[in-house]
Amino acid sequence: MLEVDTPLLSRFTVTDPHVQGIPAFFKQAGLPEQTLYLQTSPEYAMKRLLAAGSGPIFQICKAFRQGDLGRKHHPEFTMLEWYRTGFDHTDLMNEMDVLLQTILKTAPAERFRYAALFENYVGINPHTASVKVLKHCVRDQGIEWVETEDHLSEIVERNRWLELLLTHCIEPRIGHEKPVFIYDFPITQSALARIRYDENPPVASRFEVYFKGLELANGFHELTDATEQRRRFEADLLLRAEQNLPPVAIDEAFLAALEVGLPDCAGVALGVDRLVMAALDAKSMDEVVSFGLGTK
Repeated sequence: MLEVDTPLLSRFTVTDPHVQGIPAFFKQAGLPEQTLYLQTSPEYAMKRLLAAGSGPIFQICKAFRQGDLGRKHHPEFTMLEWYRTGFDHTDLMNEMDVLLQTILKTAPAERFRYAALFENYVGINPHTASVKVLKHCVRDQGIEWVETEDHLSEIVERNRWLELLLTHCIEPRIGHEKPVFIYDFPITQSALARIRYDENPPVASRFEVYFKGLELANGFHELTDATEQRRRFEADLLLRAEQNLPPVAIDEAFLAALEVGLPDCAGVALGVDRLVMAALDAKSMDEVVSFGLGTK
């Protein structure tokens, strides 16, 4: 596997409404100021290398995200990201499991479908439950939230309630003794993952891994269809506008690389700081980041 290095500064950032980039303002003498972005992930650049024929690749780099500062978050963090050609998300889960056993000395991980966890812990099917049912479930679980008058689309509403149930009712109960993989996410949370339409209902070929209360990694069987990827980016922009998030431009160079041809592959991003937290039983990111901004 080849180690690569990609830029931290780019003219583009992600369209995902759940991830906000940090802008950097660049001024060249005699020219208008440009808005650049510190990268939230090296994903787009690494996929451009894959499309150019790099083969399997990895890198350890810094990544940056707006608004992330707390016990488990820091606006600047270290990420290990890698891509395996010829792998799907199941193959990558196997490899991630071996990595965690090697570094953290864990037992082999447990694996659960997203729907199975919701049915077990909160008694609903997350793929078919209506927004009304999800909202009632959140209330029945004793989760407090601030009622707003925002008129949000069904997709935003569904994902909001599902996220509350996942973070408050499921995450605290899993992965204490050994890592846990959650896979087969709803298609509304597919991001850059393939959707398996042969499943009923269809699901995203995506996984997350949790250990000791920490989400350590997020992986996909990568979408290679440029037309579908553009459609998702455009849908993201509509959702961003609906939520009054800053507008961003679509990365056309990334889509052009998909048009050339991204090989069949799976990729995963692992939070190195959180991995260290898990290894040391640290309670806060401040304990493992030498020059953190602080959470107090």
